[in-house]
Amino acid sequence: MLRIIRQKRILPAASSLRGYSSASKQMMVREALNSALDEEMSADPKVFLMGEEVGEYQGAYKISKGLLEKYGPERVLDTPITEAGFTGIGVGAAYYGLKPVVEFMTFNFSMQAIDHIINSAAKSCYMSAGQISVPIVFRGPNGAAAGVGAQHSQCYASWYASCPGLKVLAPYSSEDARGLLKAAIRDPDPVVFLENELLYGESFPVSAEVLDSSFCLPIGKAKIEREGKDVTITAFSKMVGYALKAAEILAKDGISAEIINLRSIRPLDRPAINASVRKTSRLVTVEEGFPQHGVGAEICASIIEESFGYLDAPVERIAGADVPMPYAANLERMAVPQVEDIVRAAKRACYRSKPMAAAQ
Repeated sequence: MLRIIRQKRILPAASSLRGYSSASKQMMVREALNSALDEEMSADPKVFLMGEEVGEYQGAYKISKGLLEKYGPERVLDTPITEAGFTGIGVGAAYYGLKPVVEFMTFNFSMQAIDHIINSAAKSCYMSAGQISVPIVFRGPNGAAAGVGAQHSQCYASWYASCPGLKVLAPYSSEDARGLLKAAIRDPDPVVFLENELLYGESFPVSAEVLDSSFCLPIGKAKIEREGKDVTITAFSKMVGYALKAAEILAKDGISAEIINLRSIRPLDRPAINASVRKTSRLVTVEEGFPQHGVGAEICASIIEESFGYLDAPVERIAGADVPMPYAANLERMAVPQVEDIVRAAKRACYRSKPMAAAQ
């Protein structure tokens, strides 16, 4: 059921090669997001948070824990269940120089507010010839969780990344979450910040540099999570973890996989992706979303345009099944990419998969 297609990649700047070697403590993604919000609200009185249950309940996923007590109800605003209403208020506040952080309980609910996100926030700077800046962040969990059905399991990365005027970020680790959220809040343009519910409780090593209040990651730069020479695998959000697990399995078979954590979906780090593909000559793209018009399809186009001559094999594209998300657990697992799907695709790209006749 999973989609397979072809694609590409390149090498990022030296700073994006930094690993976790200097890490001294573990931090959950939830804590990374909370600390980033806290520090940016402390540093800039124009920053405020609004959304359903962000105040008294301290967030549906406890991302805003402690913020209401510290900053008060004027800067941590509990809203009614009306995404169109409070998103419009947030965009209007950004027009006047404030820096709203709008939380959606799930990005599926952002569809109720998509007119404000696309037509008001994303286009105002261009339509005003740069006179109107819209410094706003739309954040919340994106993609499949578990057992919540078709209407609550969609990945919106390619949806929002197709719109000029928006920046779209998708963190994987605690370092990503902390550094990218700070960058999003400081950015003068609207940013769609796609988190993952299943990553909130995951812990990752963080260095003293990451914990510093001045820490911030550049928007538009990917990170090489694992260097390799045989095949490039691009992924974002939860799929980065799957790609890293696949790389460990591939290594046992003598295949050296390079894993690129995209971090930024728009702008996309095309130079980093292409540089990697020119080194490995093979590409596998991984994403949870629908295959048609997906992030992987855009990466594939970039590789074909810029690095086609370097490819030694067709690009492989791994994506969610081209169906609404099933509710049944066994079918749900079949509808989203798994580690074994990535392993098989990488082996195909390296011409190491067994022919069907031999496998029988």
